[in-house]
Amino acid sequence: MTLARLRSSMIVLYHQKDRLWLVIWLGGMILLWLWNLVFLNRPALAHLEAAFVNTLAGGLSVVFFSLVLGWSIGVSLYFLEQARGRVFYLMLTFVLNVVRSIPQIVGILTGYLFLTFFIEREILLNPYSQILFMAFVISLVVFQELVDLVRERIEYHKRLDFFHAMLCCGIKESRIVNIEILWKNSRSHMLHKLISIFGIAVFLQCSIDFIISVGLSTDVSLSNFPATLGSLLAKMDSKQDILAIGTVLSDIRFMGDLFVEHLQGISIAIIIVFTLLCVYKVSNGFVKRLNL
Repeated sequence: MTLARLRSSMIVLYHQKDRLWLVIWLGGMILLWLWNLVFLNRPALAHLEAAFVNTLAGGLSVVFFSLVLGWSIGVSLYFLEQARGRVFYLMLTFVLNVVRSIPQIVGILTGYLFLTFFIEREILLNPYSQILFMAFVISLVVFQELVDLVRERIEYHKRLDFFHAMLCCGIKESRIVNIEILWKNSRSHMLHKLISIFGIAVFLQCSIDFIISVGLSTDVSLSNFPATLGSLLAKMDSKQDILAIGTVLSDIRFMGDLFVEHLQGISIAIIIVFTLLCVYKVSNGFVKRLNL
């Protein structure tokens, strides 16, 4: 009976590609950690674990901030558009369009300038507060995707009969929009968008952290920022590990040494690429499973 249930669960998991790829990602991360536990020295392993946790924490924080900003601003735009005076609606739309016109990289680099200023003035010294600050900055350049989704879902359901029927029954429009439309009928759409935002956040965070590894001020060095996969990849040891791949391409005999002696840089590269691949597969699988 147990084997039959296990087989049934495996079949269901195989057909649900989003959950399958989530399990694959978890399994891959555990296997990589066990391999590093055996062959990577303890200080380097501690740095890698901290960078991995900080990167995931930053990505999840971006998802949270994006959800709060996207939901609240999307709903606010809807009600401001319905109001008699559309001054605030036009002002808010103008601000959003200005933010949308700024390239994401430029916006995040500007956020790092403020973070550097705060660190220099000893205003923001706690690593967790720095992660949250940068997560908020990244969310400012990606949350408008959720705003567009919220507005699209409201407009779609507003054309249906149940919206006007609820209004006739005396139900508040705010409850219809927030509970009936967004919470009960649009959760899957918003979850799919949040999964994509998580992948974007990880990519942007790792890219920017790698870029700012050079050219920092004398008062603020890379060590002042909390370790992330991007900043750890920018260290000299990791760069040399990545360059070792070229040696393997010219002489295949070094393949065995690559995953034993050059683990830090190789592990970081694997985590970033494998995580982004799995997020992409989870997002696509989620769409196919729920037919969004």
